[in-house]
Amino acid sequence: MLTAKGVRKTYGQLEVLRSVDLHVARGEVVAVLGPSGSGKTTLLRCLNFLETAEEGRLTFDGETFDLSAISRRDVARVRRKTAFVFQNYNLFSNKTALQNVTEGLIVARKMPRQEAERIGMKMLKKVGLSDRRDHYPIQLSGGQQQRVAIARALATDPEIIYFDEPTSALDPELIGEVLQVIRQLAEEGMTMVVVTHEMTFARNVSSQVVFMADGAVVERAPAAEFFQHPREERTRAFLRTVTQHE
Repeated sequence: MLTAKGVRKTYGQLEVLRSVDLHVARGEVVAVLGPSGSGKTTLLRCLNFLETAEEGRLTFDGETFDLSAISRRDVARVRRKTAFVFQNYNLFSNKTALQNVTEGLIVARKMPRQEAERIGMKMLKKVGLSDRRDHYPIQLSGGQQQRVAIARALATDPEIIYFDEPTSALDPELIGEVLQVIRQLAEEGMTMVVVTHEMTFARNVSSQVVFMADGAVVERAPAAEFFQHPREERTRAFLRTVTQHE
């Protein structure tokens, strides 16, 4: 469904992504793991054109694009099939939960308000928040805000959703409610790429794990194999460290 090859990104003299490859099959949940600063978030942002890569090619739904020179028209076409969930929610503070979900449908996709609200309520129900439709972000917990953000992503009927550390801004007791929604989406066959520090989630929910360090992919494997029989010493050192902190 999605293949990225040779993705390279620099900030000044710092090479953040060093010829990174990624393959995501339809229906897969790919967990991207790695220490802070390894390039995980930058990779997601390049794939969704929130950042411009210096090099790399993206094949999506049978079409191939040059990540360094893609047209605005093609960016818009690809984005209509994808969704991005940010770690800090990115909700409009002056809009209700329902308005946050429907805004993109009404403004960007020119959908009639009544139809957008029907879809918005369906998605809020899906994430367990239909009773919070008229609440503003300040009236919601962090976990509820992130679930609104997921409902907003689902409302566009994407073929793939990118999650950028969706639980990193949450208090520990709120993490479970967000991961449960993502787990439900995985069971329903939604294609997802999830940058995460949640090892239990990666082990139990993802189908593939990609481990990054220093801007490169060190190892990729099916989830069970990755955690039980990591091949690379850098991977084993990472897993030892995170296991000690669990």
